Amino acid sequence: MIGKADATPMIAVKDLDRARKFYEETLGLKQIDDFGEGFMLKSGETTFSVYRSEFAGTNKATALNFDVDDIDAEVRELKDKGIMFEHYELDGLTREGDIYAGEGMKTAWFKDPDGNILSLIEA
Repeated sequence: MIGKADATPMIAVKDLDRARKFYEETLGLKQIDDFGEGFMLKSGETTFSVYRSEFAGTNKATALNFDVDDIDAEVRELKDKGIMFEHYELDGLTREGDIYAGEGMKTAWFKDPDGNILSLIEA
């Protein structure tokens, strides 16, 4: 059954070299495999694939969440690296600068160079 299988998130990008630089250097993730038309990264205990696609950045929803312990520190660090955060009007969340707070959680959204929406979540 599928419920017993591991699942791997996949992020579509147009330029693998630009994506590799962003995910490894800007976000500090570790590449664990290269499969020609893409590569695998590790964040905590999670692995995910980044692959070349002409449809990169067309998803208008969050593609990947990073669970963090201190969202304020993470946002500051990413802003220092030139990351711009997204601002949305969402019911149930209160915006505090680039961070949104809701019941027992905080979140912030940013995009990779291809426009894929990524987020930080502190619960």
